[in-house]
Amino acid sequence: MTSSHPLLAPVVALCLWCALIWAWMYATRIPAILRMRMQLDGAAPRGEQMALLPASVRWKADNFNHLMEQPTYFFAVALSLALLGDASTASLALAWTYVAIRVVHSLIQCLWNHIPARFVVFVLSSLVLFALTARAAVEVFQPG
Repeated sequence: MTSSHPLLAPVVALCLWCALIWAWMYATRIPAILRMRMQLDGAAPRGEQMALLPASVRWKADNFNHLMEQPTYFFAVALSLALLGDASTASLALAWTYVAIRVVHSLIQCLWNHIPARFVVFVLSSLVLFALTARAAVEVFQPG
């Protein structure tokens, strides 16, 4: 068995978090659909029927969708750094910080959905991601 690159751990951790949110989404959505006795209609415009669900149920799906957006950028950058052989303390700290902030973002959105708090956490995660991207750019574009 070969040892893995340290940057793969935060990548896999965020993938596991995405899977957990996916499971939480369906664990709340399916019972809500059954309670409401919704007749699902494939011809209905996207999101129209799900908009009938209670907000606290929809928040999990909204968060899952958010985890399929900006974190894909994180996956690309972190995997690029791993392929470049960057195992620096700074890159690892940034990657784990990004994952931690995204978990906080998910918890805010799934449990409380306070938009100003969520926005602040999103901005923080973006700044961390930009710093990680800058590190990758230096690795790729440095002369020599």
